Amino acid sequence: MSIHLCHLTLSHFRSHLRTRVELDGRPVVLSGLNGAGKTNILEAVSLLSPGRGMRRASPEEIARRPQSVGWKIRAKLTTPEGQHQVETWAEPGSTRQVRIDEKAAPQIALGELVAMLWLTPAMDRLWVEGTEGRRRFLDRTVLSFRPDHAVQSLGYEKAMRERNRLLREGVTDNGWFAALEAQMAQAGARITENRLAALNIIGTHSDPNSPFPEADLTLDCTAPADEDALATALAEGRRRDMAAGRSLIGPHRADLRAIWAAKGMEAAQCSTGEQKALLISIILANARALATVRGSAPILLLDEVAAHLDAGRRAALYDAICNLGVQAFLTGTGPELFGDFGHRAQYFTVTEAGGLSKLEAEAP
Repeated sequence: MSIHLCHLTLSHFRSHLRTRVELDGRPVVLSGLNGAGKTNILEAVSLLSPGRGMRRASPEEIARRPQSVGWKIRAKLTTPEGQHQVETWAEPGSTRQVRIDEKAAPQIALGELVAMLWLTPAMDRLWVEGTEGRRRFLDRTVLSFRPDHAVQSLGYEKAMRERNRLLREGVTDNGWFAALEAQMAQAGARITENRLAALNIIGTHSDPNSPFPEADLTLDCTAPADEDALATALAEGRRRDMAAGRSLIGPHRADLRAIWAAKGMEAAQCSTGEQKALLISIILANARALATVRGSAPILLLDEVAAHLDAGRRAALYDAICNLGVQAFLTGTGPELFGDFGHRAQYFTVTEAGGLSKLEAEAP
């Protein structure tokens, strides 16, 4: 049995005042005009995983306006071990809360319950824009295998922020620096280790026979992966870092590099359509790897995925989703983009009127 949502309720979530939907585990197709509220549903599902969701929005940004009474997502998740009730919400001015089976839980518990992967239109330029987006994409990939990766990342960032403050203020207390650098080195070594392990297992689950180009993924990082070596490098770089006012070495400077294996071409040099196909190839390899490592496939969120894909690749993507047995949520402006799913998917139309989104089930 695959992991899937069988019920979802949104309350005061962006354009959705109250939306309820029953699901059966098949892929979910959401069609409608731009601005109808399709992506809002995907964002809500993404918040059933750790972090700030696919839009990286703050709780205040998510709440429906003008009411601003807070928002809530309720879901029933079917797993091989049984069903779980999951709730996440935020009251005005408060942080996001999580409850699983009526018990308060940390966000990391969501990652332990279900893995989730997504592609959004904003990621179409992942290979040609700054390194931050690629690191975020990589760390979401790592998080799907290791939910505790977020704890290591938060620990590293906290220690680095404090070290950067000392650098800017010109503090010269070696003991203070050494303590922070030890924390950065310990967390940083685990971060790099997790990233390399994730890239390795994805590489072993790529499909050379797929119509989506196989990607060779590597981690471009000059920082030592060894904990002791990283601590030494940070100590030796204090003078240089103080001149810059920030830490210039560490996993926060790493980059994800992708090459179209068959052509030996950097992803940044590929066409827009080829870059999209590379991203889909990576997501599918990630899903196959998770099915092996965790014993269950992830939930996929594919926003406007049909853009830049020809009819052949669209059909191949839908076949791959069904063959993997994953529950995928896909959005598009019209149902004709998803005709190759046939009866293998559930179909919904999303409409908007007066700032309110409405969801209606449709026949295939």
